[in-house]
Amino acid sequence: MAKHIGIVACSAEGAALCYRTICTEAAPAMGKHSHPEITMHTYPLSEYLVHIQAGEWEKVGELMIRSARIVAEAGADFVICPDNTIHQAFELAVSQSPIPWLHIAEVVAEEAKQKGFTRLGILGTKYLMTGPVYPNVLKKFGISYQIPPKQQREQIDNIIFGELVNGVFSEKSRLYFNEVMQDFKQTGCDGAILGCTEIPLIVEPNDCPLPTLDSTRLLAGAALRKALAKD
Repeated sequence: MAKHIGIVACSAEGAALCYRTICTEAAPAMGKHSHPEITMHTYPLSEYLVHIQAGEWEKVGELMIRSARIVAEAGADFVICPDNTIHQAFELAVSQSPIPWLHIAEVVAEEAKQKGFTRLGILGTKYLMTGPVYPNVLKKFGISYQIPPKQQREQIDNIIFGELVNGVFSEKSRLYFNEVMQDFKQTGCDGAILGCTEIPLIVEPNDCPLPTLDSTRLLAGAALRKALAKD
């Protein structure tokens, strides 16, 4: 019997992509229309943003803990969070969680290591790009990284919060991500982390200057494997 997956969500579009990916990828292993039991809970993105913008990561962690308790009470065996930025509060959330978590950056780093990447460009919110989530994990895997300069970080952040989380995916913004990845390539990166769970909804891997690591779908795949694993 498959394990029950808990999803602590934050933004709707990324969480929806993660949920859909689990359900879609489960069918070949479990049978037509089959997937593990899934429970998702989220507080409004606005509640998270108040604390993120104030740098109150302990309060971000408290929201994550409360959501984890809710999905655990519903029967979830473990939990994932399809939001890279709030992983800055991951350790706090894990320390008080009633069930285990998967770490999105660790899942991405494992895939990067397997594919032989050595230097990755990080794309995401401005909080993610300048924060410790990926640097701390990539260091453990011996992978170096780069973030865009400030002007590009601000524009990427504007696209994420002004468009992507609202389900707006413009060609202009898609091409902007390609421009940033081209800059990464010219400065020695051999891959790019799509470190906001909405970015995979606009980026087209076949049209990118660099290979991409889709944090959303990679996390979904890792959750499915854990759910189907026989302990």
